[in-house]
Amino acid sequence: MDTIGFVGSGNMAEAMINGVLKANVYRPGKVYVSDIRPERIEYLREHYGVRTAVNNAELAANADILVLSVKPQNMTDALESIKGYVKEEALVVSIAAGIRTVDIAAVLGDIAIVRVMPNMPAWVDEGASALFANEKAKTRVEVARLIFLSVGEAVVIEDESLLDAITAVSGSGPAYFFLLIDEMIKTGIELGLSEDVARDLVLQTGKGATLLAEKAAGEGDSPAKLVKKVATPGGTTEAAFKVFNEGKFGPMVDTAIKKACERSRELSTGSG
Repeated sequence: MDTIGFVGSGNMAEAMINGVLKANVYRPGKVYVSDIRPERIEYLREHYGVRTAVNNAELAANADILVLSVKPQNMTDALESIKGYVKEEALVVSIAAGIRTVDIAAVLGDIAIVRVMPNMPAWVDEGASALFANEKAKTRVEVARLIFLSVGEAVVIEDESLLDAITAVSGSGPAYFFLLIDEMIKTGIELGLSEDVARDLVLQTGKGATLLAEKAAGEGDSPAKLVKKVATPGGTTEAAFKVFNEGKFGPMVDTAIKKACERSRELSTGSG
């Protein structure tokens, strides 16, 4: 079995480690981790039984699949630390937002690179990930996809520029839902519900609505059709929707997501 190494061992890296081990994609002895925080890699070693590396260079020299899971602002230093140590036949997987495959290849050379935009629900094995493979990685993208299937759903795209839109929709997307959940809970409390009751009802409502929308999609129904089924004329939902429409809820969501996409493009090109 190939070895996999994580340069940077933050939350998303841990979610991936947890996922591949639970899914038996890798055994602990085949997983290497490195991080600038000694206490962090010691925690991962004790908790998951993975192997630790003295530094990034040692990890790169041992990894058949090398996951770049550092923050975007730390990527330059991370790439320099492994330059000259990455195996020629290694598959490099980057989950750093805004870092293009050409940027990585400019430092590491002409190697197989898969760029991925995952998201936070990977922590509960319900992540949504999109993968783009450069020319050298085209025949190996399914190997990378298997890793992300262990923490949710994963799709492969052919146009790297679409990752900016994906970052705006699904990468940042969970936070949009968290914002709505938080506001609904706070309003429920203002209306007299206890915090526990408001939280439990809103969370279950969100979970149920998502599952119902997923089921409906499989049957050819859109979320818009579900809206009509809930919002009966003259009812309570319609009363709420009048306020949403007056506040231009749809255009506001549209503008917000496009702004996130624009910011992703700025980060990708180094212009912001």
